[in-house]
Amino acid sequence: MMRATRGQSLRWGSSVLVTFGLTALIWDGAAIVRIHLYQEQSTATLDHENLLRPVKTMLDSVPKAGALLGSISIPRLRVSSVIVEGTDDHILTLSVGHIPGTAVPGREGNVALAGHRDTFFRGLRNIRNRDEIVLTTSDGTHLYEVESTRVVWPDDVDVLNDVGRPLLTLVTCYPFYYVGSAPKRFVVQAHRLGS
Repeated sequence: MMRATRGQSLRWGSSVLVTFGLTALIWDGAAIVRIHLYQEQSTATLDHENLLRPVKTMLDSVPKAGALLGSISIPRLRVSSVIVEGTDDHILTLSVGHIPGTAVPGREGNVALAGHRDTFFRGLRNIRNRDEIVLTTSDGTHLYEVESTRVVWPDDVDVLNDVGRPLLTLVTCYPFYYVGSAPKRFVVQAHRLGS
C-alpha cells in the first residue's frame, strides 16, 4: 500500500515539474517573440518617419519618453537595436534606451545609451578598441570607433558628462554572468569618426 502511494506521489511530482518547465519555456518564447516583433515594427516605423520628417524637426525638439530616436549596430559583434528615449524597465526590455540628460543621438556631445547585459548589450563582453559602432538617426548615419572600456560603480556618473567632443557612451550591468542585480557597470566609450 505504501509503495503505491509513493509511486503515485512521484508521478504526480514529475508531472508538476514537467508542466512548470513547459510553462517557463512558453513564457520565455513569448517574450523573445514580443521583443523581435517590437524591434521589427520600430525599425519599419523609423524608416517610414525618416522619409517623411524633416531632419530639423527631430533635432530641435526634446524627445518624450518612449520616442523612437534611431538605431545602433556593432557589426563585428552582431549587436543591433532600435534606440528609444528613456531607461525604464519596459524600454530596456524591448530596446536600447537613451539616457535622458545626455546628448540626443544626432546631436553634438556625449550620447549615452543603456541596454541590458543579457539581451541587446550581451555582445559588449567581447568588444575591443577600434570596433566600429553605427548610429543611424533621422539626420543620417554616424560612425564611431571604440576608444576605451572600463568598469565603474553605478554612482560614477562622470562617464555621462559632456567632454567637448562627439562621444558615444554605452552602459550595461557588470559582471555579465552575474546572477541577480549586478553591482557594477560596464562602460564603452567611442569617438565619432570624421568629426
